[in-house]
Amino acid sequence: MKIVKFAMIALCAISASAFAGDKKATDTTPAEDLKTYQDYFFKRFSGVPLQEYANGVYAINEASRENWEAIEEFPPYEPMIEEGEGMWNQPFANGATYGSCFGDDPAQRKNYPYWDAARKMVMTLPLAINECRTANGEKPLKYKKGAMANLLAYMSYESRGQKINVAIPDADALAAYNAGKSVYFARRGQLNFNCASCHMESSGQYIRSEQLSPALGHATNWPVYRSKWGELGTLHRRFAGCMKQMRAKPYKTQGEEFRNLEYFLTHMSSDIEYNGPSARK
Repeated sequence: MKIVKFAMIALCAISASAFAGDKKATDTTPAEDLKTYQDYFFKRFSGVPLQEYANGVYAINEASRENWEAIEEFPPYEPMIEEGEGMWNQPFANGATYGSCFGDDPAQRKNYPYWDAARKMVMTLPLAINECRTANGEKPLKYKKGAMANLLAYMSYESRGQKINVAIPDADALAAYNAGKSVYFARRGQLNFNCASCHMESSGQYIRSEQLSPALGHATNWPVYRSKWGELGTLHRRFAGCMKQMRAKPYKTQGEEFRNLEYFLTHMSSDIEYNGPSARK
């Protein structure tokens, strides 16, 4: 346990160096990071299988899990999946559909995020959806909720069971990955927190009545219907919310920083199955 803990402290320190522009940040590879990251949680929550981490806090809290499983029998996001399916099948004004951009298969989660070598940027599924729309003369959708979340819910539902396999194919992709790692571990805001403060170091502990979920698997279950929202929200909406809770100014939704963060965080959940959309407190 101490070895793993010290390794994670080293990973945090390396990531902080990356934020400051220190080339030593590249001393650890994505594969080494992945092993250290996953081993940390396997030690912290002994006996929890890898695939269970797709269920968030319900992977470690049996009492809450029973209530959650009851909710999932008649999920509150079911109407949103149906609305998203309608969007997928509805032609644009020019007669094209989302299928003209993605092929006829809406089960696209396994393909995103990915490194677009031609444009030297991380491409996410929401960004690809809006590029599809604008290419066909349609207005882009807002990224945090609403129609975008509904379409993502349908595409994610169709993608259930696909395993995360995010490649880091070249030096430019590695730079984006390391930038995302820096966003994850850099302390910010009036509380001087980072993402790991709650979801690694304090995972499993409580803030008032809310138990903090393990970071492992965080990229798998989006979009999420949160009871406190009363609606579906996207992963980047949650990124922004977390930064506000740190009393820090969030980055732009689907901006470079959040896309790089998604790239890093999704790689850290490698081999876990996508299971979105999902319901959370």
